[in-house]
Amino acid sequence: MKIGTKEFDTVNKTYVMGILNVTPDSFSDGGKFNRMDKALKHVEEMLAEGMDIVDIGGESTRPGYTLLSDEEEIERVVPIIEAVKSHFDVPISLDTYKAKVAQAGIDAGADLINDIWGLRYEKEWNGKRDDSCQSLMADVIAKANVPCCLMHNRKETDYTNYIEDVKEDLRETIAIARKSGIAEEQIILDPGVGFGKTYENNLEIINCLDALQELGYPLLLGTSRKSVIGLTLDLPAAERVEGTLVTTVFGVLKGCAFVRVHDIKENVRAIKMAEAIMNSTR
Repeated sequence: MKIGTKEFDTVNKTYVMGILNVTPDSFSDGGKFNRMDKALKHVEEMLAEGMDIVDIGGESTRPGYTLLSDEEEIERVVPIIEAVKSHFDVPISLDTYKAKVAQAGIDAGADLINDIWGLRYEKEWNGKRDDSCQSLMADVIAKANVPCCLMHNRKETDYTNYIEDVKEDLRETIAIARKSGIAEEQIILDPGVGFGKTYENNLEIINCLDALQELGYPLLLGTSRKSVIGLTLDLPAAERVEGTLVTTVFGVLKGCAFVRVHDIKENVRAIKMAEAIMNSTR
């Protein structure tokens, strides 16, 4: 898979997507990097520690987050995307579920769109389309011919057969992508740990990532410092590095192509060790 100018071997390796939240209210690092100088310094640090892709987000998605207008989100992310693009040779992912923001980000230089609603936001929340209608986000991605990471999400945790329901939701997302003309080789799937899931659901989806491999697309695992780790270990967000590393190793063992994390150095080392052990028997 090509993202920006970089080629990614999504079959044999696990890559690190570093998180850059330019928000005042993210659950773990809100307000730390929403100034330009701090944001650029953090990108520089993450690259030095082994980051492969930077994921820029302008709206927090923590529980109870404040919904931003398209214009507010664009004002936050576009200058950062432009600055990162001009200072560093690193693929840029834009974390947004809004079509207008995605378009503005792509115009500014974003190389990948990371959509936490898997092209289904209009259907889930606004009631503006039915299954026969196009997704505005999908149309933006298809027209720009950029890769996308499409996450599983639901408004309610109303599952009948949990893993099969998640797979069916992701199949719907894939169908939307295909209908709009998004190329098969441009799609990454994310199981959506922490979104539309109970604590038990979150543990189970991490343990059953191999079931999602059956869908035939590269997987991205995003668990960094999330509540499933905090609840398991009874620790605040700042002390969840070790728990995150365990989930990252699970991601490597289950064949994930990407992990989205805050703590780059530690996760890069964990991946390197896990891959060395796995490759020793081949």
